[in-house]
Amino acid sequence: MKAANTEDPKIRLDKWLWAARFYKTRSLAKAAIEGGKVHYNSQRTKPGKVVETGARVTLRLGWQEKIVVIDDISDRRRGAPEAQQLYHETEDSLKRREDLAWQRKTMQAAQLPPARRPSKKDRRDIQRFREQNGL
Repeated sequence: MKAANTEDPKIRLDKWLWAARFYKTRSLAKAAIEGGKVHYNSQRTKPGKVVETGARVTLRLGWQEKIVVIDDISDRRRGAPEAQQLYHETEDSLKRREDLAWQRKTMQAAQLPPARRPSKKDRRDIQRFREQNGL
């Protein structure tokens, strides 16, 4: 891993996201940037943007939105523990993600599955009900 010194290496944003293990391939990182799912210092950007230490990167990954600050720059993809040293997530981002995860869990618990599968008679009754009500 390269250390951030007076001569910061010029690394593209898509390559840094790949090295930091946010995306499996550079092409996926590039597609996310071009799709507007990645913002650099609160602005849309291009995959070729040169990253700098201290910059804020906002990532939307599925249900999650992470805000990370770049601590170090690397163009090599290494193990996850080393990749996590390239950035740190902001406190607001962590709290927001935990709150959203809790909301999703409570919503899922509210929608309990039926106790058993419908029997053949139950299915016929459901079908008859739908036909009568035009559903």
